[in-house]
Amino acid sequence: MKEFLCQSCGSYFPEDASLRGTNKNGSVSEDYCKYCWINGSYGKPDETMAEMIESGLPWRLKSDTQPDGYPDAETARVEMTKFFSTLKRWEK
Repeated sequence: MKEFLCQSCGSYFPEDASLRGTNKNGSVSEDYCKYCWINGSYGKPDETMAEMIESGLPWRLKSDTQPDGYPDAETARVEMTKFFSTLKRWEK
């Protein structure tokens, strides 16, 4: 199955237009998911990278449903910070 990577939250989604964000003109975003990009703007425009990482931690930790997840929250924070800094929204 083909996937796309949201350039804001770093999540992979199935290649499905209904999961992509929308631009101001109603077109589908090539870069962001529907949770991060709404009508041409970030869903949480003032959210920092650190805040986004914290909100995403529960879905990135190793569990029965996420066997390839990070082993603990501190490792996840370090690795997510490295990864997020490569995404369009967060790269400097």
